[in-house]
Amino acid sequence: MKVLFNKLKKANKIFLIIYLITFILYLITYILLIKNLMGLSGIETAIRIAVIIIFGIWLIVYFLWNLINLILRKHIKIAITTALTIIFAIIFSFANYYIDILYTGISNITENKYVVYTTNLVVLNGTQITEDSTLGMINNSSDIEGNVLAKELIEKEGLTNNKVVEYSSYYEMIFDLINGELGGIFLSSNYQTIFGSEEAFAALADTKVAYTYSKEMENQDSTLTNNKSLKEPFTILLMGVDSETDGLNANAAFNGDTLMLITFNPSTLNATMFSIPRDTYVPIACNNNRYAKINSSAAYGTSCVIDTVEELTDITIDYYVKINFKGVVDLVDALGGIEVDIEAPDFNYNHGVNCGGRFCEQNSDRDTSAEGMIYLDPGLQTINGEEALAYARCRHLYLQSDIDRNRHQQQVVEAIARKAANLDNLTKIEEILNAVTKNITTNMSSEQILSFYEVLKSMISSSLSDGSFITIEKTYLEYYSLPVRLSNNGIFTSAIGYYPDSLNAIIQLMKENLELEPHEMIRTFSFDANEEYTTKVTGQGITTGERLETMPSFIGSSVSEAQTWATNHNITLYTEFADETSPYYNPNIAPGLIANQSVSDGILLNNVSELTIYINNTSTTGEPPTPNEDSGGNDANDEEQVPENGGTEEDPDNENDDPLDVILPSDDENQNQGSNSESSESNNSHNQNENQSETE
Repeated sequence: MKVLFNKLKKANKIFLIIYLITFILYLITYILLIKNLMGLSGIETAIRIAVIIIFGIWLIVYFLWNLINLILRKHIKIAITTALTIIFAIIFSFANYYIDILYTGISNITENKYVVYTTNLVVLNGTQITEDSTLGMINNSSDIEGNVLAKELIEKEGLTNNKVVEYSSYYEMIFDLINGELGGIFLSSNYQTIFGSEEAFAALADTKVAYTYSKEMENQDSTLTNNKSLKEPFTILLMGVDSETDGLNANAAFNGDTLMLITFNPSTLNATMFSIPRDTYVPIACNNNRYAKINSSAAYGTSCVIDTVEELTDITIDYYVKINFKGVVDLVDALGGIEVDIEAPDFNYNHGVNCGGRFCEQNSDRDTSAEGMIYLDPGLQTINGEEALAYARCRHLYLQSDIDRNRHQQQVVEAIARKAANLDNLTKIEEILNAVTKNITTNMSSEQILSFYEVLKSMISSSLSDGSFITIEKTYLEYYSLPVRLSNNGIFTSAIGYYPDSLNAIIQLMKENLELEPHEMIRTFSFDANEEYTTKVTGQGITTGERLETMPSFIGSSVSEAQTWATNHNITLYTEFADETSPYYNPNIAPGLIANQSVSDGILLNNVSELTIYINNTSTTGEPPTPNEDSGGNDANDEEQVPENGGTEEDPDNENDDPLDVILPSDDENQNQGSNSESSESNNSHNQNENQSETE
């Protein structure tokens, strides 16, 4: 060893220094490369090991060979090998940089173990919380922001002497605040985002936060943990957050306006997409299966949405992805735009703006000025991020409103997937990762996300070999209008019901793709040369199966009519007589006819087991007179003045009741037109539908 050092002392000092610096540089970058490559589990294992071995051998060769060259003064060989080694070190540095970006991005979109939860005590503008204020809170002890933190805020702010009323529904609680029956209510910090899209809650714009309270806690939201390999069929629930700000608070309650259940079979590269309309009336899993619009489940958190969708579809959700749709702007721009076939609008006006036959929608900042609106001509074209978000958001220009919007969102998702699979510019990776990571969260582990590489490789291989991509089978849930009264004598909300057989067809398709059910081969095919061929959309055109039914109005009807209905629906009917001194008496109803009823019209029937009807009685004998079926105002379909606790189908405004007791339109008044327009007629009499359900 002493002889070796003596010889090195005689070597050229410049080449010796270059040799040592190069060796150290290479060693450091090589060690980092080993660490990063080993972290890419499941991605080209053989190649990763081969790279580590080959460049490890080069490290040994460079060290020993150039040591000899230094002693032998073969400076040209040292220069050549050093140049190569420096190039390798530079390549390692770039590789380490991009792998670090990938790791950082993936870690940002995986679930956080600890979360800052916030509750706000919300009051109407111009009001204050006093000792006499009645407060409203959710009675579900698993609701962190609506119940747990609300109780802690009460203690912290010394509000223990205030009366507290507990609610099972956010909707009813908010309406009681708006009506002045409550002094304040406890809501999530982003309550405007969650409930602001409902026309019924427009008054929330005139509220303020009286008190706020935050606490860092272990993530109570999603309980989904899954070690399922992405080499076998899996499901993903895509939940869209339509936020006005860039970035995503991954663990906050959200508006839930976009729900898309996706199944994917990696062996066949076949996917199914099922967009669930936001107004679909279903049992909410975390709220004792009380019926409500499915988007309301998002107010209780991600877990509630997942459980509700699983109960609706009887399909286990393996993974979820929550995405802030404003992040679509950055993502699409980073991809260089996407190609989408823009559907021609059915209407000309959107947000009060005349679109002139073109597509138009607010920009990402919801600006309706001339500069803020996005305009597009119908047809196939490449659109940028702002245009993609506008198309994915828009519902007011189209006949079927949210249904059409769901279909457009599927187009955008598919276009993004196609563009990402054909991405060949590595410089775009950082832009894409930045756009994605701050606007997406998921329950997938880093290893599971990385394993998507194999799926992506299969897609690219298929695309290069025969020009094909993944096969995406779209679905369509047939629906009907379902105005529902939220509580007895309360207001109506414009929900939609679905046809069970349409849903069953979609579920069957998804289960076949997941290989849970055998796929039935279609052995017959027919076509008409005079008709344009269209691709089959599963679920479309199927309008069979038992529908939900609401309580009809019997005011002005005969007792026998109510008795027949009650018998057919297995509901126990009670009768009481109401004279002029009774609060149920109606002077505009002929004697002997029904003046009022204990369950208001519009209430879902799923939990209704009995009904009391009140019969107008002006007789002093205690017996009702024989009704005159031909007398004026006796027909159930005539318009009549209604007492405070009832309303007719013809007078939904019920002016004697709460001023908010009206049928509120859905997000688009045109939602109930088109192929489902006939269903709206079914809500106009006590023969309304074949439906069941309950108040929210």
